[in-house]
Amino acid sequence: MKAVVPKQPGGPEVLEYVDVPDPEPGPGEVVVDVAATAVNRADLVQRAGHYPPPEGASEILGLECSGTVHALGEGVEDSEYVGIGREVCALLAGGGYATKVAVPAGQLMPIPDGVDLVTAAALPEVAATVWSNVMMVAGLRAGDTFLVHGGAGGIGTFAIQLARALGARVLTTAGSPEKLDLCRELGADVAIDYREQDFVEVVAEVTDGHGADVILDNMGASYLARNVDTLATEGRLVVIGFQGGSTAELDLRTLFRKRAAVISTGLRSRPVSEKTTICGAVAEHVWPLVADGTVRPMIGHTMPLAEAAEAHRLMESGGSTGKILLVV
Repeated sequence: MKAVVPKQPGGPEVLEYVDVPDPEPGPGEVVVDVAATAVNRADLVQRAGHYPPPEGASEILGLECSGTVHALGEGVEDSEYVGIGREVCALLAGGGYATKVAVPAGQLMPIPDGVDLVTAAALPEVAATVWSNVMMVAGLRAGDTFLVHGGAGGIGTFAIQLARALGARVLTTAGSPEKLDLCRELGADVAIDYREQDFVEVVAEVTDGHGADVILDNMGASYLARNVDTLATEGRLVVIGFQGGSTAELDLRTLFRKRAAVISTGLRSRPVSEKTTICGAVAEHVWPLVADGTVRPMIGHTMPLAEAAEAHRLMESGGSTGKILLVV
């Protein structure tokens, strides 16, 4: 099969489109013929040599895909959508930048009604990340105030729509007029220009001092203290990325006074059993919202798999909104 692999740690130029051995399904796994995959920021970090895959996972980049079931491993029984020839999308621990990938059967999900096979590659990672963190971990409820940073990106565009659909008031940050407009179009009640405005002040003003009940943050260290300042009493900050660094000081008295929580979670390294539970919840609760158009997958760019290096350059430039897809 063909796959995109880095010849060494480095920039986008290290990515090569080469022949590699076909994957074989292990017990409880299936092999999928990949139709498309999507670029995630974690792929860039792995390419640079700073984010190795979990033990036993493919060294090939790629945390999600869509495609057609090609082969079933030992113990996998034909079911409603786990069967030879069925179109699926999948949450991966690695291996998506290839023409075939092996994946635990529990991490397969059906294609939502009304979504084409290629577009479905934009859904697994964002849907599983947002649902598991915003709902399962932070417990966002109708009427809560929700703040998501990076609202024009893949995670942000999905989080805005899902939180709005669940009845939350949605605030977000973005870095250009065009991105702010996109966030508003997707349902953000307040869009904050982080280059020109202090989100702590804006959130305090628009919530009459209440703050945000739940914050989904991809920046990490550089936003930590300001995020805690922004939290409401008993608020929950969930950190899912470290674009602003991984080490910071925090005055715990602020956290103590607010009876608030700071949580940092990852999805890729979770056990298969947990990811299976998350995928099942996504298919049950999120896919109906996608099928009826309440939540739309946002595609910024679509490129051939062989042009993965250019896709990485585009993501690093910050010039894309929504998801970047790589098509086989």
